[in-house]
Amino acid sequence: MTAVVAALAAASGRSGAGTVLIAAAVLTGQLSVGWSNDLIDAARDVAATRLDKPLATGTVSARTVAIAAGCALAACVPLSLANGWQAGSAHLTGVAAAWGYNLGAKRTVWSWLPYAVAFGLLPAFVTLSLPDARWPHWWAWTGAALLGVGAHAANVLPDIDDDLAANIRGLPQRGGRRGARALAAAAPAAGSAVLILGPAGPVGIPARAGLAATCALSLTVALWPAGRSRAPFLICLGLAAADVALLLLRGARLM
Repeated sequence: MTAVVAALAAASGRSGAGTVLIAAAVLTGQLSVGWSNDLIDAARDVAATRLDKPLATGTVSARTVAIAAGCALAACVPLSLANGWQAGSAHLTGVAAAWGYNLGAKRTVWSWLPYAVAFGLLPAFVTLSLPDARWPHWWAWTGAALLGVGAHAANVLPDIDDDLAANIRGLPQRGGRRGARALAAAAPAAGSAVLILGPAGPVGIPARAGLAATCALSLTVALWPAGRSRAPFLICLGLAAADVALLLLRGARLM
């Protein structure tokens, strides 16, 4: 995420120093969110035998992770505001949404909303930090928000059974494995449509062909037979990567 936003900042015209400043703000925010999530979910990760989680295996202590998350969050505030109060406020709102997800929203039908807010505000963080500070075009934040919703559903897919056993019933979990797959594919496909058709100007044949392929892949995932195949998950990752590429290609036209 940090690399993507930094690349978007560079494509939008931020200087080298400005791009580094944006990257530092995003990185500290992401670290605070990731570490707090591991801390909050430590007991569940132990029950699920998550060997990829240092807290669950006892490699690090809860106190260490709590201090690290707090320090990252404390650093994120001045780093964000150093990009301008408007840009910083937009980024910190996204970080707050992500913390809200960790603190309980992920257990509700509104679990998708923090992802939509956090991802949707990232283009605004970039454009509001430019000398001619303005909000991005509607298609930029809408496409990014849809990418976030798709990322939420795709992130749930590998652990959906463990989530349901732990009574975590966010929107993807409530739809079951098939519903989560459909959301993970449909949201980024809709994001691609917005990012391709939203900007002013003609839409070329390659773009139309790419959109048709994206829609076909999304439908494939939605209709995939029940089971534990990783193919739908990998297709969803590919759809998300296409949205990221489209955002970067549109970097100079965000506002």
